[in-house]
Formats: sequence, C-alpha cells, structure tokens
Amino acid sequence: MDKYGFVIAFFLIVVGLPTVFGIGGEMFKRWLKHKERMAEALSAQTAEKAAQYAAHTERLEQRVRVLERIVTDHGVSLAAQIEELRTLPDAGATPARPN
Repeated sequence: MDKYGFVIAFFLIVVGLPTVFGIGGEMFKRWLKHKERMAEALSAQTAEKAAQYAAHTERLEQRVRVLERIVTDHGVSLAAQIEELRTLPDAGATPARPN
C-alpha cells in the first residue's frame, strides 16, 4: 500500500466512521422519540375510548335496573310504568316507585 492509500484509509477510519455513527445515532434518537410520542398518543386515545365505554355501560346498566324493577314489581301495572318511562327525559332518570 502506498503512502496516499494509507492516509485515505486512516482518514476514513478516524473521521468517516465517527461521523457516520454520530449521524446514525442522532437519527436513531429521533426515531425513538417519534415512537414514544406515537405510543403516548395511542394510550391517550385508548383511555378516552375506555371512558366512553364505561359511560355507555353505566347507561345500559341503569336501563336494565329499570327493566328489572318493572318485571319484579307486582303491585303496579306494567302498562302504566311503561307509559311513565316514555314521558321521562332520556337523561338516565328512573321513575319514582309508587307506594
């Protein structure tokens, strides 16, 4: 190997490799940061969906409780209670029990 070949090889090893690894390392750091942000966004969306499902489940449970009370309450006519439920606003309110 001649003198210039040795200088070029030395230059590539001393300057080129650290430069390539430095740029590659920065690119990897940016990629990791991007992945972290994507994971945070996904977890926020998942938490929001879980809250929506919980609220929906609560509304359904309230409706089932009303229906169970209608079916098990023998002292009130079924038609009267159904009509009473139709007049209530759809805010999850339950009718008052007659004495």
